[in-house]
Amino acid sequence: MNLNELRSSRKTIGTKQAIKAVQKGDAQKVFVASDAESRVVMPLIELCTEKNVPIEKVDSMEELGKACGINVGTASVAVIK
Repeated sequence: MNLNELRSSRKTIGTKQAIKAVQKGDAQKVFVASDAESRVVMPLIELCTEKNVPIEKVDSMEELGKACGINVGTASVAVIK
């Protein structure tokens, strides 16, 4: 899945919501912005590793936000099954 497909996919935006989706087993894949603060996204990355959810790095929070159709940046997005 690439960023263009992200706009039309079912997703949850933001690290807290992505963590919830991974914990519930609803996340198919997680996108994480490379410029996000590590203290914010590390718990999500560790959880994804533990639950075997694929992680894809994106260049910037702004780019990830635009791919989701929002006008602000976001640190992470989970694609829902």
